[in-house]
This record gives sequence, structure tokens and C-alpha cells, in this order.
Amino acid sequence: MGNLQKIFKAYDIRGRTDTGDLDEDAARSIGAAFARFTGASRIAVGYDCRLSTPAISGAFMAGAASQGLDVLDIGQVATDTVYYVSGKLQVPGAMITASHNPPEWNGIKLCREGAAPVGADTGLEVIRTEAAAGVPDHETTGTIEPFDPLPGYIEHLFSIVDPERIGPLTVAVDGGNGMAGVVLPSVFDRLTAHLSGLYLEPDGTFPNHPADPLKPENLRDLLALMDRERPDLGVAFDGDADRAFFVDDQRLPLSGSTTTAIIAAWFLRKEPGATIVHNLITSRAVPESVRAAGGSPVRTRVGHSFIKQVMADTGAAFGGEHSGHYYFRDNFRADSGMLAMLILLQVMSEDGRPLSELRREFEPYAASGEINLHVKDQIRALELVAEGFADAGEDRTDGLTLEWDDRWFNLRPSNTEPVLRLNVEAGDAAAVSELVDRVRSIVEEV
Repeated sequence: MGNLQKIFKAYDIRGRTDTGDLDEDAARSIGAAFARFTGASRIAVGYDCRLSTPAISGAFMAGAASQGLDVLDIGQVATDTVYYVSGKLQVPGAMITASHNPPEWNGIKLCREGAAPVGADTGLEVIRTEAAAGVPDHETTGTIEPFDPLPGYIEHLFSIVDPERIGPLTVAVDGGNGMAGVVLPSVFDRLTAHLSGLYLEPDGTFPNHPADPLKPENLRDLLALMDRERPDLGVAFDGDADRAFFVDDQRLPLSGSTTTAIIAAWFLRKEPGATIVHNLITSRAVPESVRAAGGSPVRTRVGHSFIKQVMADTGAAFGGEHSGHYYFRDNFRADSGMLAMLILLQVMSEDGRPLSELRREFEPYAASGEINLHVKDQIRALELVAEGFADAGEDRTDGLTLEWDDRWFNLRPSNTEPVLRLNVEAGDAAAVSELVDRVRSIVEEV
């Protein structure tokens, strides 16, 4: 059996399949443990196109069925389609995917009925313990039956976004040979907008580039397409299409903070006074623009389980993260790259200005983006940085956040690597660079 201790992360399950970290025996045990944990009578399972996925997904479904549950096999889909089925049918869900990771990886994302998150503190540790111990088969075996979610999923998207209010824009989309291509043609069939697609065919070898648009080098083909065709918007999806990254008409990428602020403003025009959730690494421009539009910003820790819980507690209409995850109350508080794209298209259509102009009012600051600093001792490095900036306001909500009137930075330990993740924001690029250099010089001493 794969190394169950190694593959369980803070929010999901991920491991290499070529080295045996995640194998069929482990997947079957996890499926059985998840089924037992939920206490449900049926679950929905979707999966991506990786070469290891048929074996991993088949084993997971067999494990779940061994506990007497009926399994809805919803096929190759985007992760947010699993969330849709979980929310619509009120059943737990699982998505077999390693998202943006390389082809030799695979993983499992889990949710409770209603697309409620399963994280380290909400069941993942219980599932790991039971999977490692082994779950005996139930006296009866459930069924595994195919279920087509796509017609209902598309109707769900257009119950939130009005296709009649999206104009004849041209959209260049790089699907990264991931799961976005399964649904994009059907979505654009409902729009007057024109789709110019690149790498829309699912291919688990990811032959053109890794399905990780957070890395600038993976946007090169999309930017080249945009240079040739001059579309109104560029979109790059990650492997399981729960994240979308956007590029304006001048071929300049939008940060997750800018996209969060733009979409938040749209929701506040529809729902004055609404609550908007953002994680603590988004730009100060996000809460500032939310307040300016009459909304109530709420700050959270980084990570989908925290965002979703705070949205549930506050009734927030929308939530955004710097990493390109966007969450919607009317989407069962789940994240959806497809829905974020459609809302941005409606924003652009209703506003009338090019995105390169529209974005300016949401970008008053300079930012570093996320920088990984390799360290041997994360805790000692954090404390040395705190000591080195004794004049700053300090916040330990998630890692270390140090703030001044005109600048701030956050330094967070990675859950999976020996690195600290640094995000810096200030009034201009020179101030950002200076602060990055000061933090780096302290961390490098450890």
C-alpha cells in the first residue's frame, strides 16, 4: 500500500504514482474510509485524464462500494463539476486529480454533502487513520453506475451568470490539456462570445506544457495566441479547472487580488452591502475596494476549508484567494474557474471598457507575487524575521504578517516543502524590492 502518512496533505491527498506513494491499494482503502466517515448512502466520484487515473479512480470507487454505498461515476470532469453534483444532490463527493502537479502525480479531493470541505480538522485525519488501519468490507456491496452531470452543471452556471448579458467578446483559452476542455465548447455554445481554444483536448501526459498557469513560463503559448489574434480576454486553466488565470487585452496577467476585487465589485452592485471574504495574502486593495462599494470585507487564513467555513458563517456572497481560487455562495460556496471566467466576461460586457482600463482602479499598489524561500528551520526563520522588524504591527493568524501604514508582508511555512512563502506589498516596486531583500537576507542566515 502507498505511504498513507506521506500523501495526506492539509486539504487533500496527493502523491506520486510512479514511486508508489499513491497506488491502487491505498486508493481503495481511502475510498472505504471516506465512505465510512461520511455515513452516506451514495457518493459522487469524478476524475481527471492522468494516465494513472483509471486505476486510482476504479480502486477508490470499489473501496467506497465495499462499504455498501452506491457510487455515481460522473466521469472525466472538472473539480467544480463534482462540487455541483455534491451540492445539487446533497451527496459527498470525490475528485481524483493532482490538479497542477506533474503527470506522474495523482491525488484525491474530498467533500461532504453540499460540497462542504474536508480538511485536516474536519475529517481528513480520521480518514487517514482508518485507511491506514484498514476498513473491513460491509456485508453488502454497493453499485457503481454512470451519471452524466454536464447538462445540469451548465444550467447551474447560467443560473448565476446571465448569458444574454455577455457580449460578442473574443476569448483565448489555454485548457492546458486538462479538464476545462470537457465543458468549454458547450459553455460557449450558449454565448455570443467567440472561443479561440488552445490545448482543449484532455491528455494525461500534458504534452504541451504543465497545467500550472501560476508559473509564467506556462503562459507563453497563450500569450503567443493572444499576440496573433488580439482577443479581449485570455484565460488559462489549471489541470482540474478549479482555478482560472486571466490576461487582459494588452497581454498582461491579472493577479488573483485584482480578479477578486473586480468580481467582488460586480457582486456588490447586485447585492449592496454583501459580505466578501478574502484571504490575508490578497492585496489591501481588495478590502479597500469592497468597503468603497459598500460591502463588508472579512479576512481569513489561506486555504479552501477556511474560506468555505467563513463564507458559511457569514453568508458571504463571494470569496477570493491570491492563488486563483474564487468561491461563490450560489455555487455551494465552492470554487470554480469556469464561473469566475463567465462573471469576468459579464463584467467586461456590462462595463464596456477594455479589461486593461477596467483593472486600473483595483491596482493602487505594487506586489512581489509569491516567493519561495528555502529554509532548514521554518520556525526559527520566522522568529528571526519577526525580531528583525520590531517596529511593525504583528499578526500570527497564518504564518507571520508584519504591517506598516504603507507596506506589509506575510511569511508562511509550506505544508509540503521546506520553504517559507513570502508575499510583499507596498506603494511602489522599489519599496517592494527593498522589503523582499531585507526578508531574504534574514532567512538566508538560518
